Amino acid sequence: MTPEPALFTIQPAGLLDLNDLRRLESLCFEADAWPVLDLMGVLTLPGIVRLKAVIAGRMVGFAAGDKRDPLGIGWITTLGVDPAYRRQGVGRGLLEACEEQVGLPRVRLTLRRSNLEAYRLYQAAGYSRYEVWPQYYSGGEDGIVMQKVLGEAKNSQIG
Repeated sequence: MTPEPALFTIQPAGLLDLNDLRRLESLCFEADAWPVLDLMGVLTLPGIVRLKAVIAGRMVGFAAGDKRDPLGIGWITTLGVDPAYRRQGVGRGLLEACEEQVGLPRVRLTLRRSNLEAYRLYQAAGYSRYEVWPQYYSGGEDGIVMQKVLGEAKNSQIG
């Protein structure tokens, strides 16, 4: 049974969200959680989209996207949702908002091969498997790179 959709807002994130983001990273990614300096960077560097999902004043999800690629390929660099709020539309909302703000014709992201829940989310959102990065994650697990072609660019994609 799927839980009722959560009532959340998507807001810009900033350096004042550092502690909440550290908590969320630990909850979502455990061994793969970014170190504090990387989190500070994602919250402050120019050219980075940073969004948080908020319920009752509490950050329950976060997504970041990098739009600095001159080849027109954006990257969703991280997307995490507090396990208590998963399967309620929060991840999909963050993903769609991040894609829109990245604003490039193609968007890619990487996930652990074993992360089937995320794989299904991305597949349902129009992403397809692009390539595999062997032993990309801690513990030697492969990373699956997925790509989505957005808007009009989808029609001109060469097979």
